[in-house]
Amino acid sequence: MRRAGRVVREVLELVRSHVKPGATTLDLERVAEKRIAELGARPAFKGYHGFPCVLCTSVNSEVVHGIPSPKRVLKEGDIVSVDCGAIIDGFFGDAAITVPVGERIHPDTARLLRVTEASLQSAIAAVKPGATLGDIGAAVQGVVEAEGFSVVRDFVGHGIGSHMHEDPQVPNFGEAGRGMKLRPGMVIAIEPMVNAGKPDVRVLKDGWTAVTDDGSMSAHFEHTVAVTATGATVLTE
Repeated sequence: MRRAGRVVREVLELVRSHVKPGATTLDLERVAEKRIAELGARPAFKGYHGFPCVLCTSVNSEVVHGIPSPKRVLKEGDIVSVDCGAIIDGFFGDAAITVPVGERIHPDTARLLRVTEASLQSAIAAVKPGATLGDIGAAVQGVVEAEGFSVVRDFVGHGIGSHMHEDPQVPNFGEAGRGMKLRPGMVIAIEPMVNAGKPDVRVLKDGWTAVTDDGSMSAHFEHTVAVTATGATVLTE
């Protein structure tokens, strides 16, 4: 899983370097697909329940599961969430980043990205044997809501291993001390999805792309995290 995680991280950083005004989300898809193959991995998303691409690319008010398209041209001031998964020898890695397009994004949007990434780091810091899933969710929720943003509740993190999605579900909200206890050997994907407006989302007619119901901006960051005897090991760094 560490090897799969390294592939995911390398692909995401390569894609980040291609995010610029005038690029299409299909351009990002082609870069990722080529690099995954070069690294000897298989894409985790393509074909998963019929999903057509190796990346999820979600722009602005798109929360998750956006489908790369030659028609989706990135513009100065946009943000794009890039979610990537890879398989090595039957084991999965999964991570996401949200990237500003160009040099001039709105200060409120920049703050949304900082807070969402900070909420992920807070959640990772809560991971240790004996901690609970509620501790993780409360860590995310506390950071996000203190800044006036909202946590998406319709989509959650998940266990991960020899399958893309395994038990348990890992919500980005909750009460500290509640829920399943973590133990060494567990691996989870923690992935805050944070809206600038209200938490409500809806899925578009393509059956995949989830958008904020109020049209507000949304950011998404994710790491695959192993629970060890001493705490958390991030497999997608």
